[in-house]
Amino acid sequence: MLSYPPSQHLTLQDEHGAALADYFYYAADELLYVHWHGQLTGDAIIRGVGHGTAWRDQLHYSLILNDKSDTGGDWSDALPWLQYEWLPLAVDAGVRAMAYVFSPDTENRFASHDFVTAVRPRMAIELFDDLDTALAWLLSQHEAQDISSKA
Repeated sequence: MLSYPPSQHLTLQDEHGAALADYFYYAADELLYVHWHGQLTGDAIIRGVGHGTAWRDQLHYSLILNDKSDTGGDWSDALPWLQYEWLPLAVDAGVRAMAYVFSPDTENRFASHDFVTAVRPRMAIELFDDLDTALAWLLSQHEAQDISSKA
């Protein structure tokens, strides 16, 4: 992961008190890292994404590292909400790129591919099997943004 501590670290728990998602905010890189846990459902995804979205007024992030490497489950029923509710608001708020780390769960991968297909026309997004490669790509997107804004 990044070589310095996050500016913020928050955990969202599920209804049983177990971690649903950890959120790490890295202000210097405008990066929100979301590390998901457990068997995900559509409701869990909407709740977790909504939780991260609520901080947009406090935290400025243009990059999201979406890590589902420790998850399973079918959350495909959240896809319409993500595409039509979350995505337009995220783009309007300045989110420009997302690195998506796959779950090893096959069921989860189908929804992941559908999500990426829906998001790709609106922001840079790529799928990865490992966190280090995902982070390197995402940080390169930040550097590309810095270069284009100075040109």
